[in-house]
Amino acid sequence: MPETDCLTLLRNKMFYFETINNKKILKSDYLTRALHLFTTRESVVTPKNISSLKEICKNNLEEIVKYLNVKKENIITPVQTHSSNIQIAKKGHTYQDTDALIVEDTDVAIMLNFADCTPVILYDEINNVGAVIHAGWRGTASQIVPKTIRYMLHRYSTNTKDLVAIIGPAISINNYEVDKNVFDKITKTLNFAYTDYFIQDSINGKYKIDLKTVNYHQLEELGVLRIDKCEYCTYDSIDVFFSYRREKGETARHSALLKLN
Repeated sequence: MPETDCLTLLRNKMFYFETINNKKILKSDYLTRALHLFTTRESVVTPKNISSLKEICKNNLEEIVKYLNVKKENIITPVQTHSSNIQIAKKGHTYQDTDALIVEDTDVAIMLNFADCTPVILYDEINNVGAVIHAGWRGTASQIVPKTIRYMLHRYSTNTKDLVAIIGPAISINNYEVDKNVFDKITKTLNFAYTDYFIQDSINGKYKIDLKTVNYHQLEELGVLRIDKCEYCTYDSIDVFFSYRREKGETARHSALLKLN
């Protein structure tokens, strides 16, 4: 999809671009009471195994630190393993095997990384706490987003009506094919017979899945009213984001960050 068309589409969906030092970041109008952003190829901070990006990422991170007004050592990133494990981000701590981080400290920012999987940002406007969640198919099938909300409900008495949910850029239904085993695991997470999140190929028995829409329905079923779902496809929008599938694993990552005011 041409970038101009994507920009129009995103504006209609409440997403918009800003820049940090003339480098694009993506944000949502839905979330105004906390600082958040999705990095792009221009503002990348996670090079993975792309050595040519290391210095660029270092410089970009310095700019984002200033933008968020947070100490670099207080940007906390877990080791993601496609789990459904949830942790609360604390200064000076590291987190292994964790795919959802909750932030309750205004001096801390949380960051998770993506390259086709679905990023979800949650923010509780009453309690001023939030989360960033990595929802690939395994995380989605194990209901990592609903689990995080229930965790927040237990710890902070979060009311889902007070939550803002931002579903960021991820691979689209046209480019994400799975087998029946994966399809069945994902389908079991939903209480209603939705038909808008999959396309079945009757010839080879495969399914095309829209993980963003599955996570949208999981949020709806928990009573979350304000959900902004980004229509950007990481596979198609390779000029803006990274795609693990399209780039066959040889790629950096875009990131989702949240910092409380």
